[in-house]
Amino acid sequence: MTEPTITQLQAMPEDWQRALAVVAHPDDLEYGCSAAIAAWTDAGREVAYVLATRGEAGIDTLDPEKCAPLREREQRAGAARVGVTTVEFLDHKDGVIEYGTALRRDISAAIRRHRPELVITLNHRDTWGGVAWNTPDHVAVGRATLDAAGDAGNRWIFPELIEQGLQPWNGVRWVAVAGSSTPTHAVDATAGLERAVHSLLEHRTYIEVLTDEDPETYVRGFLTGNARSAGERFGGRPAVAFELFGR
Repeated sequence: MTEPTITQLQAMPEDWQRALAVVAHPDDLEYGCSAAIAAWTDAGREVAYVLATRGEAGIDTLDPEKCAPLREREQRAGAARVGVTTVEFLDHKDGVIEYGTALRRDISAAIRRHRPELVITLNHRDTWGGVAWNTPDHVAVGRATLDAAGDAGNRWIFPELIEQGLQPWNGVRWVAVAGSSTPTHAVDATAGLERAVHSLLEHRTYIEVLTDEDPETYVRGFLTGNARSAGERFGGRPAVAFELFGR
């Protein structure tokens, strides 16, 4: 018998200048794809972050009013580690984000403000590879982001945004989904992996209640393990994988 052929991941497109990453919580990007973002900012590309919540419901022992500003600070610090200085929060409620027109409108507005060619989000499917159940927040934001990439270019959807000075933007060429169980493309993580580790470590308050393991040991093991696994389908190089949808 012959060994089954492993489908190789293609390289992500490089003919773009601006990207917008839209996720639900602080740390979603650091767990998902910050090594790729580091490589992109190194190359002179512009990347901005938009987060639906401030992650205020993420720490059981910390009141949301105290948790929100702490997690916001950690997110800004994590973004800075990989060359991202623009971080915005939409102030939807952590844990109870609702998929619908309000969320689509907010993300469409962000796309019109930033005018990206590439939009990045996190796994929008019900499970993580059929193994673990995904959270409603991830599903809602990922799905709304895919929809908003089209909404942003249609002047007849959310016409009130035009009244606010946000003209339609139909320039989104791709939406890249990190954490997908069916990836199609990848970015070499070699140069950005160390900064990705330090980027996730900026979320120390959250990590310390998530695991009893030493934070750096935990973070390094998680990110290098994922990069190594993706790299098996990307010429053996450590990689960040994405499922890429063209538009």
